[in-house]
Amino acid sequence: MPTHNPHDPDARKTEKIDASLGYEPSDVKVNGILVFLVAMGIFVAVTALTCYGIGDLLNAHLNKEDGPNNKWTKTVDIRQLGDMPSNPEMQNKIAEITQSFPTPRLQLDNGEEDVADLHAREDILLDNYTWVDQSKGTVRIPIRQAMEIIAQKGLPVAPAVETQPPMMGDIRPVVTMPLTDGFARTSYEQNREAMESTMAGRSEPAHAPPAPQ
Repeated sequence: MPTHNPHDPDARKTEKIDASLGYEPSDVKVNGILVFLVAMGIFVAVTALTCYGIGDLLNAHLNKEDGPNNKWTKTVDIRQLGDMPSNPEMQNKIAEITQSFPTPRLQLDNGEEDVADLHAREDILLDNYTWVDQSKGTVRIPIRQAMEIIAQKGLPVAPAVETQPPMMGDIRPVVTMPLTDGFARTSYEQNREAMESTMAGRSEPAHAPPAPQ
């Protein structure tokens, strides 16, 4: 321990530091470190006890609100059940329930399958005979047949409709092109049709070569 007074200016001038030792020769003050460690330990203990007490109070309040446990609220360790195997029957049942759930339902994909289904339903109406009103005998014919009939007989001319002259500054709307020319197949439908045609080509049996005459 140094015996000089550190507040004495003369002692500072006469003090000589021996640099050959390679370390600080004066002692470290351990009191500050011990006080810090003790304070930190007390703080951690008080914080832990406070959190435990708050959790105990919350659990007691929830148990009071929920009432006593019964067979429906019994705590079960689900880890004992293990991994449940996949059940195709249960998956099919879930799929049926999902389909029968009232609309609007959440979309399960990005919409490509829904657009393909819409186009498939439209193709059924466009390419087949379907009833419009069975009681009156009204039938919807395929679109190709309707186009052939229109090409042969033409469209009936609608009677002229008397319209009032436009007011000053108004312009009659003129349709210069059809409002729609049908729908275009999406890339998803095109890829699916290409895959189906490829699979159909692979599944067809190869034709046997003709027998030599």
